[in-house]
Amino acid sequence: MTTPTTEPVAPPQPDEASAAVATAEPGKEPGSGGRLVRSWRKWRLLAALFALFVLACVAAVLVAPTPKSNSYLDPASSDSFGTKALANILGNRGFQVISVYSPAAALAAIGPAPGRPEATLVITSPGLLTAAQRRQLARASADLFLVEPGRVSLTALAPAVQLAGGYGQFDSLVSPSCDIVGAALAGSADVGGFTYRIPAGAAGCYPTKGFPSVVRYVAGGRTITIMGSGFPMTDGLLAADGNAALSLNLLNAHRSIVWLTPEPKVASGPPSGEKAAPKSRPALIPPAAWLVVLQLLVALMLTVVWRARRFGPLIAERLPVVVRASETVEGHARLYQTRRARDRAATALRDAMLGRIRPALGLTADAPADAVIDGLAGRSRLDRSTIAAIAYGPPPPTDIDLVKLARDLDDLEREVRSQ
Repeated sequence: MTTPTTEPVAPPQPDEASAAVATAEPGKEPGSGGRLVRSWRKWRLLAALFALFVLACVAAVLVAPTPKSNSYLDPASSDSFGTKALANILGNRGFQVISVYSPAAALAAIGPAPGRPEATLVITSPGLLTAAQRRQLARASADLFLVEPGRVSLTALAPAVQLAGGYGQFDSLVSPSCDIVGAALAGSADVGGFTYRIPAGAAGCYPTKGFPSVVRYVAGGRTITIMGSGFPMTDGLLAADGNAALSLNLLNAHRSIVWLTPEPKVASGPPSGEKAAPKSRPALIPPAAWLVVLQLLVALMLTVVWRARRFGPLIAERLPVVVRASETVEGHARLYQTRRARDRAATALRDAMLGRIRPALGLTADAPADAVIDGLAGRSRLDRSTIAAIAYGPPPPTDIDLVKLARDLDDLEREVRSQ
């Protein structure tokens, strides 16, 4: 027996055709899946670009080197307060400048030297070191070159020298006024800053207000040099007067120069008897993360402006073609037939019949199946199991069964309405 191909299903009403377009899954809005797919296809390129932008920002933050919190007299810094120019000149003259940022790294670079010191340890801003770190560096087997040491730093690193005057504005073009060969050859330089009281046998140069600001003496078999100001070594003033000559002459004792630029302490302890105030969560976020957030906000605003739609007034437009409802129903039926979608066709027919019959039974749209079956059984000659098979049974296996289901639904609806 051949399967009928002309009229596989009973022609549904126009409202049945509308219900047939809906998805067969209950509880979903008609056409919701199609709209989601269309929206995803429309926005997927933009979403991919946005995701790539986020990944690029995160990668830039992770790969970017952590900025140094102390760039003063740092050989790696090329700003006006860095010493990159001095480090480059020393390197061109054959000196090896090893830039470190922790006392442990400095001691490791110097290494053990049981005999005469073979390296110069430059310590900039020694006031940023802890007491334990100063004690470790005081035992280093290298000549010391201290820049701007205060009273506490002198006690640990150069105990024979005492602080005479606090740090003030340096005086320009101070003459050496001493017998150190390197200072005498350099001539006047922009020195000053801290001034010191020196012991017997020490050489003091560049006096300011009666006390020298550059000191050199020998203690424990090593040479200790003290500069009260680091400004003559900076990139901003290195080329002025005798600053470059003074810096080079004071650092030419050894070919190996270990340059320690200490980092500021993370946090100082609270005063005794007081509790440390906890940091707020925004304060714990690094500044680079806030820059990424700002970039994302700017990109989001630009995307909103780019994708914004400017709707004009509504325009009434005549349809080019008028399609009759019967043609729409037949078109849906043929689509179901070609795809063998008997389950969807059966679901559409059942939903349409139940949607029309529930108000006649006094039931709401969300009434359970048992209540609908009981209501139909009370107005029909069919038993309850037969009604359940017609209204909520499995999909028909063949087209003939589908046609029979459509007729049974019509007969059941007609019988219930006639009561």
